[in-house]
Amino acid sequence: MPERRGDAGAPNDGLPRVTATVPVGAPPAWAVLQRRLFDALDEAWRAFARRYCAPDGRLRYRGPLASRDGADDFYEAFFNWPTLYQLGGADDLLDAARHHWRGVTAQLTEHGFVVDEFERGYDWFHLGESMLLFYGICAADPGDAEFAARARRFAELYLPSSPAGNYDPDAEIIRAPHNGAGGPRYGVNEEWASYGAGLASMRPYGLPLRDLPGISAWADLADPANAARMGAAMGERLGRGDAAVNLAATSLATNAWLYDHDDRYRDWALGYLSAWRRRAAECGGVLPDNVGPSGRVGELHDGRWYGGNYGWTWPHGLYSVGNAAVIAAVNSVLLTGGTDGLDLGRGPLDLVAGHAITGSVTGTEMSIADRWHAELGEDADRPTLLVPNRHADGGWFDYQPPQLGLPVWLWQAGGQAEDADRLDRLHKASGYDWRTVRGFRNKEEAGHEAPWLAYLRGENPDYPEAMLAAALGQVERRMALIAADTSTPDTLDIHHWQRHNPVLTEALLQLTAGTPQVLYNGGLLPLRVGYADALRGRPGLPPDVAALVDEAHPDRVCVHLVHTGLATTRRVVVRAGSLGEHRIDSVRADTVRDDAAGPGYPGDPRAYTAPVPATGVRELDVGGPGLEVELPPGRRIRLELRLTPRAYRAAHHRPDPART
Repeated sequence: MPERRGDAGAPNDGLPRVTATVPVGAPPAWAVLQRRLFDALDEAWRAFARRYCAPDGRLRYRGPLASRDGADDFYEAFFNWPTLYQLGGADDLLDAARHHWRGVTAQLTEHGFVVDEFERGYDWFHLGESMLLFYGICAADPGDAEFAARARRFAELYLPSSPAGNYDPDAEIIRAPHNGAGGPRYGVNEEWASYGAGLASMRPYGLPLRDLPGISAWADLADPANAARMGAAMGERLGRGDAAVNLAATSLATNAWLYDHDDRYRDWALGYLSAWRRRAAECGGVLPDNVGPSGRVGELHDGRWYGGNYGWTWPHGLYSVGNAAVIAAVNSVLLTGGTDGLDLGRGPLDLVAGHAITGSVTGTEMSIADRWHAELGEDADRPTLLVPNRHADGGWFDYQPPQLGLPVWLWQAGGQAEDADRLDRLHKASGYDWRTVRGFRNKEEAGHEAPWLAYLRGENPDYPEAMLAAALGQVERRMALIAADTSTPDTLDIHHWQRHNPVLTEALLQLTAGTPQVLYNGGLLPLRVGYADALRGRPGLPPDVAALVDEAHPDRVCVHLVHTGLATTRRVVVRAGSLGEHRIDSVRADTVRDDAAGPGYPGDPRAYTAPVPATGVRELDVGGPGLEVELPPGRRIRLELRLTPRAYRAAHHRPDPART
């Protein structure tokens, strides 16, 4: 862990400044495509709002709602809008995101899903999805006192002193898998009181509990008596005690801590993480998915470390447990500045890697095959590395390709050699070309980690243009879907908006900020490189400016900035980490050499040509979290930032107005 140096200063408070002097000439294709994507997304989110949203910000919907499930789907429709603003989206986009958060919150309050602006009680696999919009608003404008107060109030729900009673400090557990503003909400979804064979959407995941006498196959649930027994057992055994997916609740506390470093939030999150790390150690390094009401692993499952709600056995396994573990591990780095807590996220990934096989997606039975057909395309027929996602009494099963977002975030958060080595091993074992860019958009708006990593390794030079073209194609596709949509508020289902949301941020996150897409089930989004418009006092790239991170190392990041316009000088604050946690020790910037000046006397032949100027390199000491770059029209600059990782406490930072 590096020496802690206190808090970083305000984004442009006495920052060193460099000026871009190298002419752009022919703008690089990636810069032109990137600015086009910003423009297209600005048109797209407005079209979505006009088509699907009421004037008060809520979604137009008059269909049925389940007893507990569904609140996440309303918030998910806007999950990446604040991120687009934070990267440089339209000035009014953040206000729109806040407007829709308020509108949806009021809408869900009327339906009984939300109490005091927070979900009444549900599992953190879904509750984490609900929170992405909120976390994004907090990160994009930490100066919003209204949302800052909400962040603290929501985090208070899980402190030992809270009257909500979600947390049991003696057993060190969150008391129920479903929890929230109403406290522990025991049981499972009411419509599962009778868990029968007619639940077609759940059939791919198999039996929720596999040890009930007389119920050994899905067909056995066709018997109403068996369906009732399964529902009752689920309520008793899956509806009480703690579950590993509750680790995502640490994002709530971490987000609140980032405002003013109130140690109550940090201490709760780290204490909760420590309890799960201890349980994993006691289980031989295996992160269990369930803890009973007394604090004992397997208490409701005959001593098994598996079998809990949204755990290793049902319904998703690694997809839910691994996500929560990595989310919590990343939060531990933000809270401490150290990397010891990453072992919580590494454990599940290394566990399943030890049971990997080689096989094809098309030739292997798996619960979420459609995802991999889209992500791998024709390579779904090729043998590749498959890891088990689930475990039951019979051993490991449900083999699927590794979800690269999980190991990528471990590497992103800590920059440790063992996490880079894990990615190298996955690359070598893959049976498909990591350089291939495919035009798809899944629910998480992720999945292009492999070609991005290949680009950062210097093996995929055309990736920026290919990825931006794919993103533009997906925006166009969703705009066409919106234009052709004939659904009505009475006929659409609650996943409709996710499929039509035309905002895409994965390409922009990777290319401008050197950052993977957020972990979708409740992760925070600390950017490797953050930007602010120094003249307008807001986050993100200024108009006409494109950015590209082409190298990303723990102690060194390289960034290209290009002013694609021909008027108006732009001033960009570049931060080593959007939370100001890294120190830029020095910067090497390319510059036009003094002897490469333009025409200086009447008749100079250079007045009639556009020669390529000779360039050199200037090195500047920085010694802080950021610097300011002045970009005259038609100029570019490459910055090589030399860093000390995690030199400062991570914190939400608000861009200050320009200093003139």
